Amino acid sequence: MSKKVVLLGPYPPPHGGVSIYVSTLFEHLRGLGLHLWTYGEREVRGANVRFMKDKRRELVPLVLREGRGARVADCTHFLLEYPSALVPLWVLLKRLLGFEWVKILHDGSLPVRHARFGRARRALFRLAARNVTEFVAVSEELARWLREEVKVAQPVTHVGSLLPVPYRDEEGELPQEFDELFFDAMWHARRVCSAGAFIPDYGFLHAALAVERLRRETGEDICLVLLDGGFAFDEAYREEVLRERPWITVLKHVPHPDVFRILKRCDAFVRGFGLESYGLSRVEAVWAGLPVVATRAGETRGMLLYDFGDVDGLTRQLERALDGDHPAAGWAAAYTREAEENLKSIAAKLRLGEERI
Repeated sequence: MSKKVVLLGPYPPPHGGVSIYVSTLFEHLRGLGLHLWTYGEREVRGANVRFMKDKRRELVPLVLREGRGARVADCTHFLLEYPSALVPLWVLLKRLLGFEWVKILHDGSLPVRHARFGRARRALFRLAARNVTEFVAVSEELARWLREEVKVAQPVTHVGSLLPVPYRDEEGELPQEFDELFFDAMWHARRVCSAGAFIPDYGFLHAALAVERLRRETGEDICLVLLDGGFAFDEAYREEVLRERPWITVLKHVPHPDVFRILKRCDAFVRGFGLESYGLSRVEAVWAGLPVVATRAGETRGMLLYDFGDVDGLTRQLERALDGDHPAAGWAAAYTREAEENLKSIAAKLRLGEERI
């Protein structure tokens, strides 16, 4: 009898990269018997789906009921990346119930944060890392860090987080709530889009300063469209980004299919996150046909690059993008092939039927 295979992680909304990965992967593999244990702001229902309103209270009873002997693919943040007090209990349950723990590591900030862990959090991290059955890292850098810096003894496999998106080429109108908000942006001559959250790490302020500088230097009516995933928030930072910049449009919790419709209505894309592990939104912008200006982190092929925080560098690269310098042209097909290979690889790693993908 084959093992139950469970995908454990967040589901949108909020629309962060990990929740998009979890929802996309489940939609591809649910027909092969994949189970989903998930949480988020909106309840998810369906065959083989277990939704937790309070993940830290409900996860342990769920594992006790349904986890014996399972193979659990973990995309959470609270068992390794931000190890919590739940770790010792999770490790004990793993031993008692005999489930396998496949940790899919997404967080590109972990190597930097790990160096700053205090004694308690470092001990929890060590306990978790020693008890993972095997690791899947979404970037080569994370895989190298696990092997060479953390020196884990378990197998570490690199499988990219980019997956096929079947609806990326669908046409259609935006839902009314987003269409009304996007209406003002459509009146501007040019539209620059950026995705992330209103915390400094995602560089929304840098994008706003760069667009502001280009508006002043060129006299061109350029606006900035910010796709707010809503997974992190700093009110003071949001006010700083938006203050006296009426040409900024904010769209929050945009469903993934509608992200592509918005991207196709823009002229360039900026990804300002400095600790990217991969950066799904960068490639989605390439798929939408946009020139991409991005930090030197995560995926960078076919993109105009700058160093995080370098507003001068960002401004010049964004100017090139809006002037028609489009190195991403031709990369869409390559990324499509990689997404298909990633799906086959992760299905094989989870021990689902690869031949049916």
